[in-house]
Amino acid sequence: MARRLSCIVVLCLIALACASLDGLRALIQPPRFEQADGRRSEIRLTGPTVDSPAGGASVRLWARVSNPNGFGLTLGMLRGTLNLEGSRAATVNFPLGLPLQARGEQDVPIDIMVSFQDVPGLGSAISRALSRQPIVYELEGTISVSAGAFGEPVFGPMTLLTGEIR
Repeated sequence: MARRLSCIVVLCLIALACASLDGLRALIQPPRFEQADGRRSEIRLTGPTVDSPAGGASVRLWARVSNPNGFGLTLGMLRGTLNLEGSRAATVNFPLGLPLQARGEQDVPIDIMVSFQDVPGLGSAISRALSRQPIVYELEGTISVSAGAFGEPVFGPMTLLTGEIR
Protein backbone atom coordinates (compact mmCIF):
# COMPACT_ATOMS: atom_id res chain seq x y z
CA MET A 1 0.00 0.00 0.00
CA ALA A 2 2.83 2.41 0.88
CA ARG A 3 4.56 1.57 -2.38
CA ARG A 4 1.37 2.23 -4.34
CA LEU A 5 0.89 5.56 -2.54
CA SER A 6 4.52 6.53 -3.30
CA CYS A 7 4.00 5.78 -7.00
CA ILE A 8 0.84 7.88 -7.07
CA VAL A 9 2.63 10.80 -5.37
CA VAL A 10 5.55 10.58 -7.84
CA LEU A 11 3.18 10.45 -10.82
CA CYS A 12 1.29 13.48 -9.48
CA LEU A 13 4.53 15.43 -9.06
CA ILE A 14 5.60 14.56 -12.61
CA ALA A 15 2.18 15.61 -13.94
CA LEU A 16 2.40 18.92 -12.05
CA ALA A 17 5.90 19.58 -13.40
CA CYS A 18 4.74 18.89 -16.95
CA ALA A 19 1.67 21.08 -16.49
CA SER A 20 3.87 23.89 -15.18
CA LEU A 21 6.21 23.57 -18.16
CA ASP A 22 3.24 23.62 -20.56
CA GLY A 23 1.92 26.66 -18.70
CA LEU A 24 5.27 28.42 -19.14
CA ARG A 25 5.29 27.56 -22.83
CA ALA A 26 1.84 29.07 -23.17
CA LEU A 27 3.32 32.36 -21.93
CA ILE A 28 5.79 32.53 -24.83
CA GLN A 29 4.57 34.69 -27.69
CA PRO A 30 5.75 33.84 -31.20
CA PRO A 31 8.12 36.24 -32.97
CA ARG A 32 6.29 38.64 -35.26
CA PHE A 33 7.10 39.04 -38.94
CA GLU A 34 6.32 42.10 -41.02
CA GLN A 35 7.69 43.63 -44.18
CA ALA A 36 10.86 45.57 -43.27
CA ASP A 37 10.56 49.34 -43.67
CA GLY A 38 12.79 50.84 -46.34
CA ARG A 39 13.61 47.42 -47.83
CA ARG A 40 11.89 46.31 -51.02
CA SER A 41 11.28 42.65 -51.67
CA GLU A 42 12.45 41.73 -55.14
CA ILE A 43 12.35 39.03 -57.77
CA ARG A 44 14.97 38.31 -60.42
CA LEU A 45 14.49 35.89 -63.27
CA THR A 46 17.25 33.33 -63.65
CA GLY A 47 18.21 31.33 -66.71
CA PRO A 48 18.28 27.57 -67.03
CA THR A 49 20.69 25.67 -64.78
CA VAL A 50 21.45 22.02 -64.12
CA ASP A 51 19.09 22.08 -61.10
CA SER A 52 16.43 24.13 -62.89
CA PRO A 53 16.46 23.38 -66.65
CA ALA A 54 13.32 25.48 -67.25
CA GLY A 55 14.82 28.50 -65.49
CA GLY A 56 13.40 30.12 -62.43
CA ALA A 57 13.43 33.12 -60.19
CA SER A 58 15.35 34.29 -57.17
CA VAL A 59 13.04 35.91 -54.61
CA ARG A 60 14.32 38.04 -51.75
CA LEU A 61 11.85 39.02 -49.05
CA TRP A 62 12.89 41.41 -46.30
CA ALA A 63 11.28 40.74 -42.95
CA ARG A 64 11.45 42.67 -39.72
CA VAL A 65 11.35 39.97 -37.06
CA SER A 66 10.50 41.16 -33.56
CA ASN A 67 10.47 39.40 -30.22
CA PRO A 68 7.47 40.53 -28.11
CA ASN A 69 8.70 38.59 -25.06
CA GLY A 70 10.52 40.04 -22.06
CA PHE A 71 13.34 37.52 -22.52
CA GLY A 72 15.69 36.64 -25.37
CA LEU A 73 15.12 33.67 -27.63
CA THR A 74 16.47 32.16 -30.82
CA LEU A 75 14.33 31.73 -33.92
CA GLY A 76 15.30 28.21 -34.88
CA MET A 77 13.38 27.17 -37.98
CA LEU A 78 11.01 28.50 -40.61
CA ARG A 79 9.15 25.93 -42.69
CA GLY A 80 6.35 26.78 -45.09
CA THR A 81 5.16 27.83 -48.52
CA LEU A 82 5.70 30.89 -50.69
CA ASN A 83 2.68 31.84 -52.80
CA LEU A 84 2.99 34.27 -55.73
CA GLU A 85 -0.21 35.77 -57.17
CA GLY A 86 -2.17 33.15 -55.22
CA SER A 87 -0.27 30.14 -56.61
CA ARG A 88 2.15 27.92 -54.70
CA ALA A 89 5.63 28.85 -55.89
CA ALA A 90 8.12 27.24 -53.52
CA THR A 91 8.54 25.24 -50.35
CA VAL A 92 10.58 27.02 -47.71
CA ASN A 93 12.66 25.20 -45.09
CA PHE A 94 15.32 27.27 -43.32
CA PRO A 95 17.29 26.56 -40.20
CA LEU A 96 17.69 30.17 -39.06
CA GLY A 97 19.44 30.28 -35.69
CA LEU A 98 18.54 33.98 -35.38
CA PRO A 99 19.04 35.32 -31.83
CA LEU A 100 16.47 37.92 -30.81
CA GLN A 101 16.92 40.05 -27.71
CA ALA A 102 14.06 40.71 -25.31
CA ARG A 103 11.60 43.02 -27.08
CA GLY A 104 14.19 43.40 -29.85
CA GLU A 105 13.80 43.37 -33.61
CA GLN A 106 16.01 42.67 -36.58
CA ASP A 107 15.73 42.99 -40.37
CA VAL A 108 16.38 39.67 -42.09
CA PRO A 109 16.60 38.75 -45.78
CA ILE A 110 14.77 35.57 -46.75
CA ASP A 111 16.12 34.22 -50.06
CA ILE A 112 14.01 31.68 -51.94
CA MET A 113 14.64 29.96 -55.27
CA VAL A 114 11.61 29.22 -57.45
CA SER A 115 11.99 26.68 -60.25
CA PHE A 116 9.56 27.15 -63.14
CA GLN A 117 9.49 23.40 -63.87
CA ASP A 118 7.96 22.71 -60.47
CA VAL A 119 5.24 25.33 -60.62
CA PRO A 120 3.07 25.33 -63.73
CA GLY A 121 0.50 27.69 -62.12
CA LEU A 122 2.77 30.74 -62.05
CA GLY A 123 1.90 32.15 -65.47
CA SER A 124 0.39 35.32 -63.99
CA ALA A 125 3.40 35.94 -61.73
CA ILE A 126 5.85 35.38 -64.60
CA SER A 127 3.91 37.76 -66.89
CA ARG A 128 3.85 40.41 -64.18
CA ALA A 129 7.60 40.00 -63.54
CA LEU A 130 8.41 40.34 -67.25
CA SER A 131 6.33 43.52 -67.52
CA ARG A 132 7.88 44.90 -64.28
CA GLN A 133 4.55 44.96 -62.43
CA PRO A 134 4.34 44.20 -58.70
CA ILE A 135 3.73 40.58 -57.72
CA VAL A 136 1.62 39.85 -54.64
CA TYR A 137 3.24 37.33 -52.29
CA GLU A 138 2.29 35.48 -49.15
CA LEU A 139 4.63 33.45 -46.97
CA GLU A 140 2.81 30.93 -44.81
CA GLY A 141 4.54 28.67 -42.38
CA THR A 142 5.54 27.28 -39.05
CA ILE A 143 8.35 28.61 -36.87
CA SER A 144 10.15 27.21 -33.87
CA VAL A 145 12.02 29.06 -31.15
CA SER A 146 14.50 28.08 -28.50
CA ALA A 147 13.59 29.89 -25.29
CA GLY A 148 16.02 28.33 -22.80
CA ALA A 149 14.23 27.06 -19.69
CA PHE A 150 10.88 27.81 -21.35
CA GLY A 151 11.47 25.08 -23.94
CA GLU A 152 11.33 24.94 -27.72
CA PRO A 153 7.76 25.67 -28.80
CA VAL A 154 6.55 25.56 -32.40
CA PHE A 155 4.06 28.16 -33.68
CA GLY A 156 1.83 27.87 -36.71
CA PRO A 157 0.84 27.28 -39.32
CA MET A 158 0.22 30.97 -39.81
CA THR A 159 0.69 33.75 -42.35
CA LEU A 160 4.15 35.17 -41.69
CA LEU A 161 4.49 37.82 -44.41
CA THR A 162 2.40 39.39 -47.14
CA GLY A 163 3.25 42.14 -49.57
CA GLU A 164 4.41 42.95 -53.07
CA ILE A 165 7.60 42.03 -54.88
CA ARG A 166 9.00 44.34 -57.53
